Amino acid sequence: MRVIGGTARGRPLKAPPRPRAPGPTDVRPTSDLIRGVIFDMLDALGADYARVLDLYAGTGALGIEALSRGDGAAEFVETDPAAIAALTQNLSSTRMAERGRVHRLPAERAASSLAGVFTLVLADPPYYDVDAFAAVTAVAASPLVEAATVIVVEHHRRVAAPEAVQGYPLYRSRRHGDTVVSIYAREEVT
Repeated sequence: MRVIGGTARGRPLKAPPRPRAPGPTDVRPTSDLIRGVIFDMLDALGADYARVLDLYAGTGALGIEALSRGDGAAEFVETDPAAIAALTQNLSSTRMAERGRVHRLPAERAASSLAGVFTLVLADPPYYDVDAFAAVTAVAASPLVEAATVIVVEHHRRVAAPEAVQGYPLYRSRRHGDTVVSIYAREEVT
């Protein structure tokens, strides 16, 4: 796993050790292929990487990719201590530590715990989390977003993406194997 674009392109990203059995602490980093799909779609949309929120951050691969492609800042929300350790190492090794801030809290609490407005929200919840869209909806309904905010959700193909998330219509959805990338945007930024 590595950063695939921008100023940190080619730098390796670490993942936490895999647990012996899958479960709530099993981190599934976004593959290079899927990150490429996400950022190709975002670039085509004209998304702004100025202020990024990475929900269910895991290793931070999505947020760090956004930092590498822009000159903004990112906030990472994660609960797993091993993932936070890997995320912190990844921010340091990509020289993005000063531009990234890590919050140890559940994604469901992000809407009530964070401040400011984000231009891009990235969410890569665990595939087994049936309430993941509820956390994304809470953020979309909060003061953390504005009309030009773009919301990206990576989910399993068996989880149906809603046609809209709190007034943000589904802009595009693309499937690759078991993974679906759904992008919500109110208006094209370009």
